[in-house]
Amino acid sequence: MELKSIEKIDNAMTFTRQDRVKLSIGLLFIMMIMIMVSLSGNSSPTILIIAAMIGGYMAMNIGANDVANNVGPAVGSGAVTLMGAIIIAAIFEAAGALIAGGDVVGTIKKGIIDPAGIDAKTFVWLMMAALLSAAIWLNLATAVGAPVSTTHSIVGGVMGAGIAAAGWAAVNWPKMGQIAASWVISPVLGGLIAAAVLYFIKTQIIYKENKVASAQKTVPFLISLMALAFVTYLTLKGLKKVWPNIVEFINNVSYDAETKVYAVTEASREIFPLASKPSLFIALILGSIVAVIVFIYVKRYIDQKASTLHNNRDAINSLFTIPLIFAAALLSFAHGANDVANAVGPLAAINDALSTGIMSKDNQVEIPLWVMLIGAIGISIGLALYGPKLIRTVGSEITELDRMRAFAIAMAAAITVIIASQLALPVSSTHIAVGGVFGVGLLREFLNNRDIKDQDALKLATMKESHEGIEEFINRFKDASQHEKEQMLKSVKNKDSVNSKELNLDKKERKMLKKVFKQELVKRSALKKIIAAWIITVPAAATLSAALFFMIRGYMLP
Repeated sequence: MELKSIEKIDNAMTFTRQDRVKLSIGLLFIMMIMIMVSLSGNSSPTILIIAAMIGGYMAMNIGANDVANNVGPAVGSGAVTLMGAIIIAAIFEAAGALIAGGDVVGTIKKGIIDPAGIDAKTFVWLMMAALLSAAIWLNLATAVGAPVSTTHSIVGGVMGAGIAAAGWAAVNWPKMGQIAASWVISPVLGGLIAAAVLYFIKTQIIYKENKVASAQKTVPFLISLMALAFVTYLTLKGLKKVWPNIVEFINNVSYDAETKVYAVTEASREIFPLASKPSLFIALILGSIVAVIVFIYVKRYIDQKASTLHNNRDAINSLFTIPLIFAAALLSFAHGANDVANAVGPLAAINDALSTGIMSKDNQVEIPLWVMLIGAIGISIGLALYGPKLIRTVGSEITELDRMRAFAIAMAAAITVIIASQLALPVSSTHIAVGGVFGVGLLREFLNNRDIKDQDALKLATMKESHEGIEEFINRFKDASQHEKEQMLKSVKNKDSVNSKELNLDKKERKMLKKVFKQELVKRSALKKIIAAWIITVPAAATLSAALFFMIRGYMLP
């Protein structure tokens, strides 16, 4: 082995000062959890302390891996710096968890297993094995730079420990079939929607001769559509906790014009019947109101700015900067409101079982504030310490992103979740976001190669006497408007053209030319690595969880 190779290996294995600082902060957080729980006065402090420490470890891994999907595209496109994205995500992830995080969480995640025949003590160790296995798997995925689904990780953990505790019959296999289907549904749906949005932007703005005038018409519509999607998304998925309180207020309070005060009336209770969660209709109404306001404001802003914009792609890109920052914040808020349950749900179930000595009959338990704080703070710490690696992976290592492409990905994330929730499809936010990145990358690749491999373009390129001539034509053809491209192709077809002549290219020569002009704009190694990680997430977490449960049972259970 060469000395240079040995030096590279040594450098890779060196535990740097920065790594020591990160580890120290993480361990300090775990120690604080241990102290906090030990002072809580629980009847089984040792077991709960261990469970809480594992929950904190899981929360940090969610922050390190899953949050990258929300802010990665914004960072990769240059809309916000890495540090700015971390600050935005940390604030809104914690806010989402504490403000809109669920009051209750199913103790058996998504009905994966049937708890019948499992006693409370066995159930505690089952949940602990599931939580630890999911956290370890997320840690490994983060280390290799693979964004995976935290929901699928904890589902695999519950399934594996459930099989170890009660056998194969304990698993809800139809539900597992739905989750397996989401491995395909989530990324494909996210990719298709992101590609469709980007293609719309290209055809309606980028391919037009007057890009600024086209942007004046199209960008306000796109941004208001984004506002509609996000408000609808947040209403459906991020406001489950506060929604009943909002509706209760509307039901019980009316305004008295004479006294100029709000008062409770029986009639007001009939105006808006109380619902346990917002319906799609109500969410769309709220979204439409916000969308109209956003459209008016953005239209006025772009009209005022139009005179200062250059008629090029960079100028159009700049119009999507602020919407991307808002998208990163709103996605982080919704993620904190929903996915914090992946960290604290099993911990809340363990706390309830230890406190009552029995399993909740309805499989629902309340989440204490201290448990929710562990999840919220842990996600923020994990994001700050270890999130940059996955943010770079999602934002720049799969395909090159500009702000229009990142905007398409954010739109796809919101729209896909809305569609999936109404169809009761168990989709993963991670798979949707990463699928959106692949979608825009593959669309770019398809359009780019379609243009370059056009037979007329190839003919013109082969007529050039130098490689520089070919490069000049290709670059001019790629940057041209749709009308200009048509004119260029027409000039090639003109038999009277000085440069035109019949070409006699054999099959081998044509194949060589196509290979030269074919460009891959999506990193294939990243594509293979991420898909492999997605496929093995549930089996890997399940196997690890089963092994941990058997170890626990061998040492701790009678």
